[in-house]
Amino acid sequence: MVRALAAAVGAVMVIFAGWSVIGTLIVPRRVRSALTRFVAVSVRRGFQLVVDGCGNYAGRDRVLAAQAPLQLIAQIAIWLACFELGFGLLLWPFVSSGGLVAALVQAGSSLCTLGYAVPGGRGPAAIDDLAALAGLGTVALQIGYLPALYAAFNRRETLVAMLESRAGVPSWGPELLARTHFGMGTGVSGVDELPELFELWENWSADVSESHSTYPVLVGFRSPNPLASWVTAQLAVLDAAALYLSLRVEPRGAIYARLCLRGGFTCLRTVARAIGVTVADDADPDEGIDLTYDEFEQSVARLQAVDFPTRPAEEAWPDFVGWRVNYEAAAYAIAYRVNAPPALWSGPRRWSEPPIPPVRPQIRRVSKAPMPPTPPRAG
Repeated sequence: MVRALAAAVGAVMVIFAGWSVIGTLIVPRRVRSALTRFVAVSVRRGFQLVVDGCGNYAGRDRVLAAQAPLQLIAQIAIWLACFELGFGLLLWPFVSSGGLVAALVQAGSSLCTLGYAVPGGRGPAAIDDLAALAGLGTVALQIGYLPALYAAFNRRETLVAMLESRAGVPSWGPELLARTHFGMGTGVSGVDELPELFELWENWSADVSESHSTYPVLVGFRSPNPLASWVTAQLAVLDAAALYLSLRVEPRGAIYARLCLRGGFTCLRTVARAIGVTVADDADPDEGIDLTYDEFEQSVARLQAVDFPTRPAEEAWPDFVGWRVNYEAAAYAIAYRVNAPPALWSGPRRWSEPPIPPVRPQIRRVSKAPMPPTPPRAG
């Protein structure tokens, strides 16, 4: 009776692990899996305990860069362990000597397709075949899963890297508008080119929304630049679009800014729900935002310093709040969860530290040195 009950438990474990593998690696949509979530939460909490001892953000970023890759390794290890235990319990009633240990050895032999333990009958042989298919299939699916992950990661990071020169690093919305109007030092305003940028980020938001909700582990993959992050980059673009609509009287291409905002806050809400964060479907502007009016007023002063055409801050503030309330909570929650760089206007972090303003390149010019003499022509 004990062995029969153990075999039933083993069958449930095999089905449970198999559905987790199928839902995580094959089904092209978000599938809730308690096993996958358990691994993600365990790895995240383990890394939090480690980085709590780091004294600064740079040290924490170096440690956290390994979190998502280690989660992938832990995930396949847990799947294979569940399969071995499940198939071992299924084989236990057929093992005459050696007990549960011998059953686990036989399951491990089949799961790894090494075949060093010979089954003792047709029943065990059938179970061994299923174990071999489960082990080989899980490893093969994981191998095919990695290129899809890193392809999505590379697509995400392309625009994030491009934004570093436009909005600084860590990225900040007002900085994006100021640099664009300043013409990156050319003296020719590029504000009229912003609608094209907003259109690019609308497409980017749709791609990230689909990939990061289907494969939530992508949320934790960090950018190559320690001060860059996909969530702070998107927040900067959304803030720039909100400022563009609220500060200018008749902005050119306002439809692209609106579509960028719509796609952006839909993306952030979708990704937030995929990692277990509860956000409202329809935010109420009357509830306000965490960003203060003083911070907003300082950003307007930054824009006015480069002669960006703006309405008075007190007139633009209600419109800006009406846009930012749609994405602020989701962006702050994701930035807190992934320990993003403490950029301006990006909310609190697990560790209290001041926000890092965007790094601005130093302006250097070639000194007027005498030209070298022209070499004599041959012949």
